[in-house]
Amino acid sequence: MRKLACFAPLAAVLAFSAAPAMAEPALISVSLGPDLQERAEELGPREVQEQADRLAALVGRALAREGDLDGARIELVLTDLRPNRPTFRQMADRPGLDGHRSRSIGGATIEGQIVTADGRTLPVRYDWHSVSLADVHGLTTWADADRAYRRLAANLADGRYVTR
Repeated sequence: MRKLACFAPLAAVLAFSAAPAMAEPALISVSLGPDLQERAEELGPREVQEQADRLAALVGRALAREGDLDGARIELVLTDLRPNRPTFRQMADRPGLDGHRSRSIGGATIEGQIVTADGRTLPVRYDWHSVSLADVHGLTTWADADRAYRRLAANLADGRYVTR
């Protein structure tokens, strides 16, 4: 009976190593397009980088739930970014701007590609901006850009890579 007990840990190790390997999640990178790189100083480089990070995080969360693009490399380029309200940098550069009452049409344009685990390359394109001040919802600086990120993330999770 003692001999069987000493094999129990070995059986557990063998059972664990025989379990199927979990798929690697998609690797997501977000860079700034040349036009946005030029505008980053006007908008505030830190805020622009935070928006790129936010886009990557939202896409990552949406894809983690679905798993259809596990093992893929997703390379996104934020080509246009428009705030709904003045950024901290804009308010510092133009003291007359009011962070609460100044509003504008916001949104984002994202392009890029997906390189699937099996090597296929698929284009990605998404563009969403408010069309009028009446469409601007929320009180944050980046509400419409965030809406664009969430919509792109949902599209990618649903297998729609090029829209609008």
